[in-house]
Amino acid sequence: MREETMLRKLRSGDPAGLEALMDRYLPYVSAVVWNILRGSMSPEDGEETASDVFLAAWEQADDLRPGQVKAWLGAVARHKAKNKLRQRGQTLPLEEDVLNLPGPDDPAGELERAEERALVRRALFSLPQPDQEIFLRHYYYAQSVKEIAAALDMNEATVKTKLRRGRFKLKELLTKEELA
Repeated sequence: MREETMLRKLRSGDPAGLEALMDRYLPYVSAVVWNILRGSMSPEDGEETASDVFLAAWEQADDLRPGQVKAWLGAVARHKAKNKLRQRGQTLPLEEDVLNLPGPDDPAGELERAEERALVRRALFSLPQPDQEIFLRHYYYAQSVKEIAAALDMNEATVKTKLRRGRFKLKELLTKEELA
């Protein structure tokens, strides 16, 4: 079923729309949820969290747009999984030293991370359009090459080429910034 048809059914209250949405995106939503929960909860809790994502889609069907459904579901899945951890009094099960994150008593480390984020943002926004949008859709919104190609009315090979060239350009810009 096409995404537009799925959304039309969802908005009209037809359970077939929700069923189609779940058939297509449940593996993705479950992966997002489990990447955050990382085994810190029971399988039932993970399934409940994934179900909550689709309940939100059902209740907020008017917010869903063709070509943006996967990104919307991913964002809601991340939010719901993090909330589930907070409700249980848990935090994300990541070791700060593994990620080399600054602690609360490390303002210099936090300043360094903020500078790195600013450098990456400047480099990304220096890319021409539509390269910028392709990069954001792929790496931030986790859209597939096929989804991006459809949304931007491009050939999939063109999207892949722009991603590859964009990675090289960003590497070049970031390397130049580090040396400066």
